[in-house]
Amino acid sequence: MKSAAATVLGLKHPADVRQVGIISTYMAVLAAMYLVPSCRNLFFLAAACYLSFLNAVVIHNTMHKPPFKARPLNSVWRWVLSFGNLYPASANVPSHNLVHHTFDDEGQPDWASPDHVRFRFNLLNLLHFPNVAGPNTFDGVSRWAKRKGRGRFRAHYRNEMIFAFGLTTVLLALDFWTTLFFIIVPQLYGARGILRINLIQHQGADIESKWNHSRNFVGRAFNWVMCNNGYHTIHHNQPNVHWSEIDALHERECVPRMDPRLDEKSMVLYLLRTFFLGRVRGLVTPRGLPETAMESAPPSTATAESVSR
Repeated sequence: MKSAAATVLGLKHPADVRQVGIISTYMAVLAAMYLVPSCRNLFFLAAACYLSFLNAVVIHNTMHKPPFKARPLNSVWRWVLSFGNLYPASANVPSHNLVHHTFDDEGQPDWASPDHVRFRFNLLNLLHFPNVAGPNTFDGVSRWAKRKGRGRFRAHYRNEMIFAFGLTTVLLALDFWTTLFFIIVPQLYGARGILRINLIQHQGADIESKWNHSRNFVGRAFNWVMCNNGYHTIHHNQPNVHWSEIDALHERECVPRMDPRLDEKSMVLYLLRTFFLGRVRGLVTPRGLPETAMESAPPSTATAESVSR
């Protein structure tokens, strides 16, 4: 069934049917809230915010591996994704693919480095992080586009910006308050949420290590919904591998080599423990947090090479 659907949709990989389903559901929920007054409630709004976060996940996957065989379809797909989070999908190229995957910008810190927030109470770091990482990222993208951005990148970036902000502006003009609360709130929720993932996946890890630079969330149900974006170590090490294949690679390549403390079964439990109880289980003490915030853990079983880097 998936192969037939992928063929009809013109997808390169059958697994990307899941991504098309996620975005179609998100757009349907936004349309329902905008057009049907009875759908303007907290249940639909919460669903839209969650799907907006998944929209940002799909942007991430798309900018690594465009899903459609036809280039025009990929362009239109990026317009839709850009509207879903109210930022140009192409911004991921310099901010994520180039800078974040190397953890620096020509000697400067990663625009979304956990070190940008230094509150002693870790929940404040999580809440405030998008306020720092967001401006850093768009300032960095603007600088990169002026210095290195080629014509095709600039055209994509411009067209995505026009579509995302243009459509949102039209909706505002037609129904201001509905658009503000039931379109823009979800759009921004997902955009801010994906920035927080940088803090969650790298705080307390050792970015100088080949294998211990990222935290992974390995729950199967979680990764089915998240299109395997819980497996972050292998994604950093092999970013060109399709998202549907990285769970097996994580088990084969990362688990024997990385520190086991960086594999988490549940993101919910990790968030509760780390940001509400202030206990960061990792390899290094995050700057700005006291040593007592670190959770004690047994000695690492990672290889000597990976720990010593």
